[in-house]
Amino acid sequence: MNDHTTLLVTVTGRDRPGVSARLLSTLSVYPVILVDLEQVVVGGRLVLSALVAVDDGVAPGVSHDRVFTEIRSSVDKACIDLDMDVEFSTGNGRVGAASAEQLHVTVLADPLRPGALGAIASCVARAGANIERIERLASYPVTSIELDISGADPERLRGDLSMEAATQTIDVALQPSGLHRRAKHLIVMDVDSTLIQGEVIELLAEHAGCAEEVARVTEEAMRGELDFEDSLRRRVALLKGLDASAVDAVRDQLVLAPGARTLVRTLKRLGYECAIVSGGFSQVTDALVERLDLDYSMANTLEIVDGKLTGELVGPIVDRKGKAEALRRFAGEAGVPLSQTVAIGDGANDLDMLQTAGLGVAFNAKPVVREQADTSVSVPYLDTIVYLLGVTREEVEAADRNGDLDDPAA
Repeated sequence: MNDHTTLLVTVTGRDRPGVSARLLSTLSVYPVILVDLEQVVVGGRLVLSALVAVDDGVAPGVSHDRVFTEIRSSVDKACIDLDMDVEFSTGNGRVGAASAEQLHVTVLADPLRPGALGAIASCVARAGANIERIERLASYPVTSIELDISGADPERLRGDLSMEAATQTIDVALQPSGLHRRAKHLIVMDVDSTLIQGEVIELLAEHAGCAEEVARVTEEAMRGELDFEDSLRRRVALLKGLDASAVDAVRDQLVLAPGARTLVRTLKRLGYECAIVSGGFSQVTDALVERLDLDYSMANTLEIVDGKLTGELVGPIVDRKGKAEALRRFAGEAGVPLSQTVAIGDGANDLDMLQTAGLGVAFNAKPVVREQADTSVSVPYLDTIVYLLGVTREEVEAADRNGDLDDPAA
């Protein structure tokens, strides 16, 4: 790459059709190459920047200063016609590829305040990194802003961002840039308190009249204070004698997490395969597979004899290790490397799965899970996960408008 004298042309004003075309048409009559181009519209106001350098191969020996003087004059006239403002700035630097170490910082908040985003920008600056671009991914149901940065040590920055996110009560994710970000092709979700609202075993316990005791054991297990298999068997034993019709009733009253349908629908349109893995029960999760058109599923199975729950389970237990094993098996069947998988969960028994996946997301999770996952989401909308993959709200809605699946707002 060669060193070039460059001219930065920045046009600002009311956004309307034709501004970019007019600027590029004006520049096209001069012997210059387009080094960089950026356009953003905020609140109806356009900021358009073009960085150009003289093409010495086309115009050898030509005076760069003379070319830039002529460009200034022509662009000034064009901007008067367009009722736009323009600024010029010359520089001298190496024109080439961007830094190899490119990262995405994705911020989620409801609401997002300037001070919070400013604190994140300060973290980036303290890490010696540069913000190359800022883009809004969504304005509802939460605000999501993404910063493209370069020159940072990812591990150091991840720690700093995590602490600042906790201070500002926002969610922040740090991921490498590159094609692999949208190359992820398998998502594996926990079910209770992730894909659905509430815990199935607690709903069953309400029918059995032992809700308080079961809820207490569930909470201890989710915090990692009890072995999951022992806690599960203790809770299931309390359901002994419950009529199997209660399982049907619970299955019918399940409520999906806000945005669950949108998340699954959007990811399947992107070519993902979608799976659930649950410490709950197949008698319930099988209905979710059909309801959401999921590709894979694994869960525990309640033993039912003569129309009654026996208080026992059938087959191997899907516990913390079992969930990670399920992720590996699903990835193998889908032909997807683990680096291209996403796992979502909220409890301690999801940790192995989250750490095995290419991206592990703690969703409204317990502190021990948030601390160990790649990133965390604390807003109640499951579809915000797509923003971590660089998908914008506008892309989601455009797909819904053009798609043939119903319930786009779920």
